[in-house]
Amino acid sequence: MIGSSKLKRIDTKSTDTLIGASTICEGKIMSEASLRIEGQMNGDIECAGDITIGENAVVQSNIHARDVIVAGKVKGNVYTKGKLIVTSSGVLIGNIDVRSFIIEEGGIFQGSSAMNAAAVQNDKSGGGKVIDAKAHKQQKSEQQAASGGN
Repeated sequence: MIGSSKLKRIDTKSTDTLIGASTICEGKIMSEASLRIEGQMNGDIECAGDITIGENAVVQSNIHARDVIVAGKVKGNVYTKGKLIVTSSGVLIGNIDVRSFIIEEGGIFQGSSAMNAAAVQNDKSGGGKVIDAKAHKQQKSEQQAASGGN
């Protein structure tokens, strides 16, 4: 029902968004639930859930998430609160800052790695934390209202 006062609880373990194999997506993605990419993605990703990069996916992104599985190709830095898995078909070119790192035989990783309990908070590019998309949207609306709607 539109305008319902009931708040929906988001399950960050379920996949909420799928970028299909024939899709090319450009821009920043912010999600509270998990994300699966099978197509192409160019732009940063901030996700409170997990991110799965499919075998045929090509991603050029800085990724912030709880857990990340790379079975396709990723060029960019990866920051997780949990684990990063590069499967036997996965290619990751970029730096990582994770709590746990697993690379299967045949998987490729080129970059530097840091592993610690507060991995996501070490991003030097401004923020580096998994954000609350609703709070971000609300904050942006309040800023626009304060500036006269521009």
